[in-house]
Amino acid sequence: MAKRGMQGDDDGAKGADSIKDSAQQIWLAGLGAFAKAQQEGAKAFEALVKDGSGLQKKTQQAAEETLAQAQSRMAGFASEFGAKAVGQWGKLENIFEDRVARALEKLGMPSATELTALKARVEALEAELASRKAPPAAGKKVVRRRVGRGGAAER
Repeated sequence: MAKRGMQGDDDGAKGADSIKDSAQQIWLAGLGAFAKAQQEGAKAFEALVKDGSGLQKKTQQAAEETLAQAQSRMAGFASEFGAKAVGQWGKLENIFEDRVARALEKLGMPSATELTALKARVEALEAELASRKAPPAAGKKVVRRRVGRGGAAER
């Protein structure tokens, strides 16, 4: 039996050594994995930064295109709205002018065309008066008559 006990101790020591060796190998494998992760991690990080930069450029370009389209559409809407507003404003202005003209007509005020015609007529009459009052031509003798007390003209 004694042999068995000694042999059991040898088996136990061999098993402990085996576990110790396995733990050492696991530890070394973990360190190796960590070292490799550090090396490749830097490379992976750089690759991710590069990919992110490319993606950022693409999304920025897409955003700028979308913004340009939106600005173009808004400019179109604004010009269309402006054209409609001007048209409506013109209609409103015409309605206002018609109502003011009718009110002035009811009050007996002449219209703009009547005032223009009256102005032209006054200018024509002023021109005719000016031509009648023109001084006599030089060289003609002007005869003036005096009316005396008796009512007869004197020279």
